[in-house]
Amino acid sequence: MERKVPRTVSEEIELYERTIYSLLRSTVDVQLRTLEEVHASTNSTLHPKARSSAIDISALVYTWLRLPSCIVDVERVVMGQNEDTFTKNGYANVTNWQSVRAAARRRRFSYDAHHQTLAAFIASRSDIDDLVPSLVAFQIEWNKLHYYLKAAPKQHTTPEFLADVDNVRLLAEDLALIPEDINRLQTIWGEMFIDIILKICSRKMNLRIQLLNGSLTQYWRATRIWWENIEEQLPILSQRPVYFISSNTHTFVNLISGFALEKQQDLIRFLQKNGMDDLLAEWQVIKTDTDNNSVENFLYYILKKVEQTPGCEEWNLAHQEILQQIGVRQVPSVHSFDVEAQVVELSKIDPDRLDPRVRDGDLTFLRRSDALLLNIDYPLGIAAYNILRMVAENTDNVLGIYIMGKAATLNGVRGDMMIPNVVQDEHSLNTYLFNNVFEGSDLSPYLKYGTVLDNQKALSVLGTFMQNSRIMDVVYREGYTDVEMEAGPYLSAVCEMIRPKRHPYNEIVNLYSAPFDIGILHYASDTPLSKGHNLGAGALSYAGMDPTYAAGVVILNRIFEIERARLSRQARS
Repeated sequence: MERKVPRTVSEEIELYERTIYSLLRSTVDVQLRTLEEVHASTNSTLHPKARSSAIDISALVYTWLRLPSCIVDVERVVMGQNEDTFTKNGYANVTNWQSVRAAARRRRFSYDAHHQTLAAFIASRSDIDDLVPSLVAFQIEWNKLHYYLKAAPKQHTTPEFLADVDNVRLLAEDLALIPEDINRLQTIWGEMFIDIILKICSRKMNLRIQLLNGSLTQYWRATRIWWENIEEQLPILSQRPVYFISSNTHTFVNLISGFALEKQQDLIRFLQKNGMDDLLAEWQVIKTDTDNNSVENFLYYILKKVEQTPGCEEWNLAHQEILQQIGVRQVPSVHSFDVEAQVVELSKIDPDRLDPRVRDGDLTFLRRSDALLLNIDYPLGIAAYNILRMVAENTDNVLGIYIMGKAATLNGVRGDMMIPNVVQDEHSLNTYLFNNVFEGSDLSPYLKYGTVLDNQKALSVLGTFMQNSRIMDVVYREGYTDVEMEAGPYLSAVCEMIRPKRHPYNEIVNLYSAPFDIGILHYASDTPLSKGHNLGAGALSYAGMDPTYAAGVVILNRIFEIERARLSRQARS
């Protein structure tokens, strides 16, 4: 008899998934419009107006941020796991195509402008569950805009008309939108705004897609290629104890390097020089607040802006030089999916350069450490399982696993922190029970804007579009308040690290016997039960640094605490 689990996937979403994968079995291109009706029928919380003639600005913004900007010219999208997959299917020169990126999704894309073809490197079926619905939603909203623009007065779709800021109200009326929505499009499209509007007016979108190879072995092979690239550059990984972290590529290097704090005056001058008055005003508030945890976070935020500014390459070079001095190695992904890795030798950390929040007592013991900190740029869904399994197979001793990531909250607001100790996984249907080494009191001292919610129940979903309000209501009634994509797959890998067989299916799995730390922290970036308040409705911006760095601080403090105790035991033995 199967265990009764919360019904977290509706029949409409199951139909959507079956339709996607049945179509992608085809050896030729599939018209994306084939999926539009079944997409609309899911009533996704991210695309509530899919069936309506009204333009869904939040869905449009959400998908735009997760697709490369060349999507406005793309006619065909091909998906594969690695360069070899593309080569075997006739794309031998895909590595020579233009490298393009999405603003809010770490996925490797290459674009062939001549053939208007976009190649997407996928790490697992979770990438398909994420990418295909995003493409469908974008096409639906593009074509709505097309019909409205074709019906508008012809003079309203000329470059001269669109260049006049006073015409925003008229354009909004043409599109049955409010001026604020047009302003949002101007913000995300920037200098491309006029060009994109003209392209939308000129043609309907009719994308074609193809999956070159959907076999499980190809996903495993892509993960092996990813790991071999890291191991080739850092062979010590297989010989040393490892603290595994899944987060982002900026938090820990900033907390460890002290670079932004050292360059404080230069960073403020950058704001002044570039006329960033809003941020300068925020800086004045921070300086006068004596009980403030935001000084360091603010400087990290500005540093990120500087390093992304054209013409500021010397900042990146100077930062990289400091990182090398303190034992931080960064390994970008090549040949496979886009998950960067960072390796830190704890013995080379300079305690004097650390963020003040992680200078807990005498840290000179770190000089005796042989341990490494392996931080990866958090993957999507099932790729998390594949990666952690690969790390466990090829490293000497995993001392701790720490996961920091985004999540939707059903009972909080954006910027809150959630600490689960129960995870229901839609992939395995397992309910994982574990001892989360973090609790609310660990985070509260470092969180200025949000609230910490511990003892939560998390739900690891198949994809961001694969949810609707009815299912969210059922989930909430079952006590699940933390909706994300990676915790379940990670815990499936943990299960295999402490048990002699593959993770089970549809069981309650107790992981309290794990001989290493398990710490999972989620910061809320989405409130799906509030209509329109999804990830496309706004950005965490500077306030988003608050939960990110609070989580980073407590993870580093925990690692230092465990390492201090481990080295003390070794010294006594």
